[in-house]
Amino acid sequence: MIIPRPGASDPLLVVEGQDDLHVIRHLAEHSDPSLTFGIRDYEGIENVLASMNGHIDTSGRPAVGFVVDSDRDVSRTWRRIRGEFLNTIRAIPLPDNPEPNGTIIAGDPLTGDPRIGVWLMPDNSNDGELENFVADMIPAGDSVWPLAQQYIDGIPPMDRKFADSKTLRAQIHAWLAAREDPRQMGLAIRTRDLDVANPLSRRFLDWLSRLFR
Repeated sequence: MIIPRPGASDPLLVVEGQDDLHVIRHLAEHSDPSLTFGIRDYEGIENVLASMNGHIDTSGRPAVGFVVDSDRDVSRTWRRIRGEFLNTIRAIPLPDNPEPNGTIIAGDPLTGDPRIGVWLMPDNSNDGELENFVADMIPAGDSVWPLAQQYIDGIPPMDRKFADSKTLRAQIHAWLAAREDPRQMGLAIRTRDLDVANPLSRRFLDWLSRLFR
């Protein structure tokens, strides 16, 4: 169950944007309704990073997780997160590299310090973002997906209104536009247009389960 308005004592997942919020919400509700946590959109990685100290140093919340895009340099993004964790009162040392199955730091029930999790989109190892994670849910052998890719790739550079780094996002939305009822990425999970049984989705859900158990 996703808590609509999480309070100070509710488990919380902090994400970069509305797309992250909707995809994770529908993925969790579709695959494991027993998971209970709230989600907050912080409108960008800079705001997520700035919020880490407050969430980590505030006692009373059982668990807090952070989902951020690796973007173009997973190592650099991880170093920035490690720096924020070392600046907390607890001065939490993170491993040199993110855990492939999602990083989790144990909490302390005696002090009320929360359990903490970090997931770098798409898979904690490669550069990328939410759209790489979603692309992995497009059913194998889907006949429209290569056509959607070809359509976006075929748009002349002078006519493109999106940055090169957002090409995958444009391809996914072109694919979604060809569904029976075009909809957002998150809603495409609910309608089963996207396949949540793939290994990457299962790894992410396992991380959520370990974090919010």
